[in-house]
Amino acid sequence: MPPKPNAPTSTPFSVSGLFRRPEMGAFMGMVLVFIFFSIFGYDRNFLSPFGTSSWMNAASTIGIIAIPVGFLMIAGELDISIGAMVPAAKMAMAISCGYYGLPFVVGLVLTFAIAAAVGTVNGLLVTRTKVPSLIVTLATLFSVAGLTLFLSLFLTDTTSQAMPSPEWAKFVFGSYHIWGLQSSVFWWFALAAMLYFFLHQSPWGNWIFGMGGDKESAHNAGIPTDKLKIGLFVLTAMAAALSGICEATLANSATTTTNFALIFNCIIAVVVGGVLLTGGFGTVSGIFFGTATLAIVQQGIGYTPFDRNLSSLIIGVMLLIAVLMNDSFRRMALSMSGKKK
Repeated sequence: MPPKPNAPTSTPFSVSGLFRRPEMGAFMGMVLVFIFFSIFGYDRNFLSPFGTSSWMNAASTIGIIAIPVGFLMIAGELDISIGAMVPAAKMAMAISCGYYGLPFVVGLVLTFAIAAAVGTVNGLLVTRTKVPSLIVTLATLFSVAGLTLFLSLFLTDTTSQAMPSPEWAKFVFGSYHIWGLQSSVFWWFALAAMLYFFLHQSPWGNWIFGMGGDKESAHNAGIPTDKLKIGLFVLTAMAAALSGICEATLANSATTTTNFALIFNCIIAVVVGGVLLTGGFGTVSGIFFGTATLAIVQQGIGYTPFDRNLSSLIIGVMLLIAVLMNDSFRRMALSMSGKKK
C-alpha cells in the first residue's frame, strides 16, 4: 500500500501572532476611538451614513498623502512641502482649465508634471547636498508657496480662481457617491491597495525598510538609495497633487492659501499608524488605521455633546497614547519572538 501523501500544512490562528503584527496597535486605537464616539454620538447620528461619510471624506484628503509620507518616514526622510504642493496643484488646475480654458486632461498632465518636478528637486537636493530632508522641504515649502502666489497674481491678478470641470471629471475626482462618499475616498482606497503591494509584496519595499534601518549598509548592498529616495519624494509630491485636484474639482475653485495644518495631520496620522520617526518600521495598513483614527476624532467631536474646542486636546492625548500603545505592541512582539526562538 503506497504511503499517503503528506497533508498540506496551514498556519493555525494564533492570538500572539495577531498581536505581533505591526499595525495591531493602530487598529486597536482606531477601534477604541470609534467605540468612544459611537457611544457619545449615537443619538446624534454619528453611526448614520452621513456621519460615516463625514469622517471618511476627511480621512481621504489626508490619507492620499499620508501613505507616501509614511514611505519617506520609513526610509528615514520627511517631506513637509506637501502643505504648499496641494494649493499649488489646485491653482495649476484652476489657472490652466478655468482661466485659460484648456482641456481638463491637459490640466492634469501639467499639474502632475509640476508635482513631479517639485518632488525631483526635493530628492536631488537631499541626495546631493546631504542636508536633512526636514530643512530641504521646509525651504521648498516656502519657495513653492511664494511661487504659487506670485504666478497666480502675475497670470490672473487674483489669488483665487474658479475651476469648472466636465461631468466625467467631477465623477472621477470631485463628486459625491453612495452614502455621500467623495471621489477622494475611492482614490484613497485604491492608492492604499497599490502601495500596500509595493511596500509589503514587492522587492522595492524591502529596499525602503533597508534604507530606514541603515542607509550605509543598504547602499553597500547594492540598493540604489539615491534613485529610490528621489522616487519617494516624487511619489509624495504627486500624491499631494492628486489630493489637491480632488479638492479643487469638488469645490469648483482654488486658492493659494498654504495648508500648514495638513502637514501636521499627515505626520500625526503616520505616527499614530505606528511608523517610527527614526525610520525602518511601519505598515501601509497601520497608516490607514492611523488616518482613520485622526479623522474620527476631528469629525466625531461634532456628533457629541463635548465642546469642539476640545478636539485639539483630544488629538494631542490620542497621539501620545497611540505612540505608547504602538511601542508597547512592538516590545510585546519582540518579546514573543524572542521566547519563540
